[in-house]
Amino acid sequence: MSAVAASDPAAEASLVHALRAGDERAFAELIDRLGPALLRLARIYVRDRAVAEEVVQETWLSVLEGIERFEGRSSLKTWVFRILANRAKTRAGREARTVPMSALAGAARADEPSVEPERFRSPDDRWAGHWASPPASWGALPESRLLSKETIDCIRSLIAALPPAQREVIALRDVEGWPADEVCALLGLSEVNQRVLLHRARSKVRAGLERYLADE
Repeated sequence: MSAVAASDPAAEASLVHALRAGDERAFAELIDRLGPALLRLARIYVRDRAVAEEVVQETWLSVLEGIERFEGRSSLKTWVFRILANRAKTRAGREARTVPMSALAGAARADEPSVEPERFRSPDDRWAGHWASPPASWGALPESRLLSKETIDCIRSLIAALPPAQREVIALRDVEGWPADEVCALLGLSEVNQRVLLHRARSKVRAGLERYLADE
């Protein structure tokens, strides 16, 4: 039985049964299916690849030890990723104790604007609230430039520099391609909060990319 088919309830129930029975093939298929994405998610929290790999290994051990307690309130995928996220956050928290407080600045504020206020016309302007500096159009840029390794590396750096909650959401939505409901379930967010975090993250990444392309 393929773990890839476990997105439908019957297949997932069969997979869970196989895991509880100690089916090594089912477990190996689950690792193949989720392993790369788990490592990418771990690296959202811990930058060192070796530490991220340790977190993934700890996650798989927890899955084996805890599969009997899996109640099916969420999908198996969400359950596994939640274990990973909790472990990665714990590891990141331990590492953060050795990081200067100045390096931890940047947590998102509730009133944080999605776009820099100076990009809009001032309240005393006839066109108050309209763009003073509208987003640049990239339609004229060669596709090879937009898809170059340097541009992709810039985007990755911009995502890595986001506040943690925004980084989580944009990585899951736009890098991993998760639907909104799964992101909300994994991170314990309301639909509104998920949308706000995603909008702010996308706005910051776009602004940073705009500056990068203009500098080039």
